[in-house]
Amino acid sequence: MSERKIILRVNGRTHEVSLPGHRTLLEALRDLGHVDVKNGCEKGDCGACTVLLNGKAVNSCLILAWQADGATIVTNAGLGTAEAPHPIQVAFADAGAVQCGFCTPGLVLSTKALLDANPNPSEAEIREAISGNLCRCTGYGQILDAVTRASKALSAPKDGVS
Repeated sequence: MSERKIILRVNGRTHEVSLPGHRTLLEALRDLGHVDVKNGCEKGDCGACTVLLNGKAVNSCLILAWQADGATIVTNAGLGTAEAPHPIQVAFADAGAVQCGFCTPGLVLSTKALLDANPNPSEAEIREAISGNLCRCTGYGQILDAVTRASKALSAPKDGVS
């Protein structure tokens, strides 16, 4: 099987990789060590593999790696660190919207895409935005609360400036 050389820009780092044409973006990211991109259903049903591809939330299991050649990819680890978490990550922790954590990276990135496009979403818009992400542990009440908290945190004035 012939391989194809591509460039993946992940979390600010550039990777040149050679992959067979049938390899998914999920597989390529996992091969590069991005274990925060979870391998769930491999059919686009669960959202565990959600990443931001040029700012859009996508299921990386449904994208062939070569389709992301040269694109900007952000995983949950690219948003923040344990020492300096992103406000969305903080909101998920504060709202108790994490249990086992398997769905959390995908939900965080779906939330990021939503809030980038709509900083003050209604509950119906939140539900629609996360409808492609399945959670088996927390129940969706805490997740809805986390997205609302993140929206408020991101739209709050910074350093007393409105």
